[in-house]
Amino acid sequence: MSDPRITSSIFTRGAVDLSALRPAAPSPTPAPAQSGPPAAAPGNPVGGGVTVIDVTEATFQSEVLERSLTTPVVVDFWAEWCEPCKQLSPVLERLAAEGGGAWVLAKVDVDANPRLAQMFRVQGIPMVYAVVGGQPVDAFSGVVPEAQLRQWIQAVLKAGGVAVAEPEDPRLDEADDALMTGDLDAAEQAYRKILAETPADAAATAGLAQVGLARRVAGADPQAALAAAASDPDDVDAQLLAADIEVLSGLAEQAYQRLVSVVRRTAGEDREKVRQHLVGLFTIAGPEDPAVASARRALASALF
Repeated sequence: MSDPRITSSIFTRGAVDLSALRPAAPSPTPAPAQSGPPAAAPGNPVGGGVTVIDVTEATFQSEVLERSLTTPVVVDFWAEWCEPCKQLSPVLERLAAEGGGAWVLAKVDVDANPRLAQMFRVQGIPMVYAVVGGQPVDAFSGVVPEAQLRQWIQAVLKAGGVAVAEPEDPRLDEADDALMTGDLDAAEQAYRKILAETPADAAATAGLAQVGLARRVAGADPQAALAAAASDPDDVDAQLLAADIEVLSGLAEQAYQRLVSVVRRTAGEDREKVRQHLVGLFTIAGPEDPAVASARRALASALF
């Protein structure tokens, strides 16, 4: 399961012993006849599948373990007296409703079900477990920002084999719009806010690097800058500016080659300055860009 960027997993797979919840000789009991349709659980979309259920020890086997064989289940351990739970649970319920049955939120009242809490080694609440294929696969405790929670749920769905579309992030849209209109201060603020909430967010990191690039070339004459770099190969600042202009002109690979060559010709502080600048340019394109991968190898060769 990919890193949800909330906390590292607090247990290893299979460490939670659920054997006591699995009857040795299960004997299904026919459901009583109903005169009408079952009442919808809170948070269920009208006409849709189950999204939020209250679970007890008696129903945990069927509602969580067996259900998780086909649908990922997120188990929320909570209590009426728990103030942080009142912050997290409504967000979980809303996201479950948005999911439309792609995953199920199972709510467990720890006061009413202390044995379940003990079996899951719940030491503080809120405590949230993801159960996939009849086994817990990840967990976190405490209240987390909604953006991180969404990412964690996406990782849970992927672990459960559910095909998920990457959700659009309105925060990124706002930041990108500011960048495109040239409002660099607003763009920087928006990207930094995203990174404060979701550290190492690749899109926000790349956006922030683009803000830096735009600031560095502001007011520069592209032709004059390239000519200056060509006339003085040993002018480190001229080479850096020329590389920035090449990146903005769609000549990123040429810019990488330029700076790798400068790294080969320099030493000490100048070399480190160029290396850091080049790594910053890599960030804009992203690690999956073939030109970046090739340039990284070239940089390593130049350094060592």
